[in-house]
Amino acid sequence: MADIPAAGRFEFVSEGVFSDFLKENPVGVSYDECVFSLPKRSTAGSAGYDLYAPFSFELAPMQSITVPTGIRAKINEGWFLMIAPRSGLGTKFRLRLDNTVGIIDSDYYNADNEGHIMVKLTYESTQGKTLKISQGTAFAQGIFIPFGITEDDDAQGERHGGFGSTGI
Repeated sequence: MADIPAAGRFEFVSEGVFSDFLKENPVGVSYDECVFSLPKRSTAGSAGYDLYAPFSFELAPMQSITVPTGIRAKINEGWFLMIAPRSGLGTKFRLRLDNTVGIIDSDYYNADNEGHIMVKLTYESTQGKTLKISQGTAFAQGIFIPFGITEDDDAQGERHGGFGSTGI
């Protein structure tokens, strides 16, 4: 893979940041019950890095959950990380990201929450069945994508938070 440029790397967030999220957003588990895995590609030709559920969860139709992944991404300049659902879960079960696609900017790494990547999902099934995601199951994917800026760009703001921290 020498001719594919490195876009960044994945790391774990601290126990404190993860535990703080659980205090503010109880999901029925403690830090000690979670199993954390860094994202991985399944095959040499895969674009997406699979994100794994640190705990098991169930969703009834039209129910939502914000999954704290326990990871963050140090992203090289000129790149961003796009988060999308795993195609099988989206196609077969209508599992959707609430913001349709997640955009993790390179400066999110330095946010107050250490750049903790969280994925908010809604199960939009019309079948009336509960969806079960087991601990360690790949439920979303991250794809590194290069981006450009305009010639007259003058962005100088600083990021401090996550969802909607730079505006609405």
